[in-house]
Amino acid sequence: MKRGDVIRYIDMSMEEGFSIQRGMNYNVSNKEYGIILMSVRSNAPYEDRFEDNGTTIIYEGHDVQSNYCPKGKEPKEVDQPMMLPSGTLTENGKFYQAALNYKATGIAKTIKVYEKIKDGVWVYNGYFHLTDAWIEKAGIRNVFKFKLEMIDEDIDAVGSGGPTVLELEHNRLIPTQVKVEVYKRDKGRCVYCGADVNLHYDHIIPFSKGGSSTTAANIQLLCAKCNLRKHDSIE
Repeated sequence: MKRGDVIRYIDMSMEEGFSIQRGMNYNVSNKEYGIILMSVRSNAPYEDRFEDNGTTIIYEGHDVQSNYCPKGKEPKEVDQPMMLPSGTLTENGKFYQAALNYKATGIAKTIKVYEKIKDGVWVYNGYFHLTDAWIEKAGIRNVFKFKLEMIDEDIDAVGSGGPTVLELEHNRLIPTQVKVEVYKRDKGRCVYCGADVNLHYDHIIPFSKGGSSTTAANIQLLCAKCNLRKHDSIE
């Protein structure tokens, strides 16, 4: 899987080997990374956002489970929890402790990020390092915020000592609004052959040759086969 791949929920679950039910997944069996599901859509349940041209994510922690809510309260009315009633850490707590550990040791937790751009449609955003965490006031309650910084998406490197250092200028994420616009314009299909699976967001003029990531006019949907064919013709 490569950064920019467009996938369905079932494909995402098959890729990871389990049905992903939570938005925050610190420990994933037999994997050396955690997983988050994010969204910056206007109707998203949490206030996630991109910074630094998409190379940094500020991710909001998750609310208390409704069955643990104080009587007469809704999850959005109470502080996001660090601990469960049992005394064990929530996913918020695990991510928070990992960020503190990074500050103490310089060893960052690797997080794999998937972004929801519309119902049933996700984009793989690559690997990030969890580098900071804090608690801030949001209306009447406190919420967690986590800072994740983009790293190389080389999957093999993750299993053999950690991802390589990212060359930021050559791996810039396409802004969400551009992804949404392009997906709608191209009707969720490859612009070359019409396929609706194995899709990828492609720069019409390659980023390395000066093509922009920030305008839909330079982004298109291609399937894996047509993307490879286009790459070969450029080379």
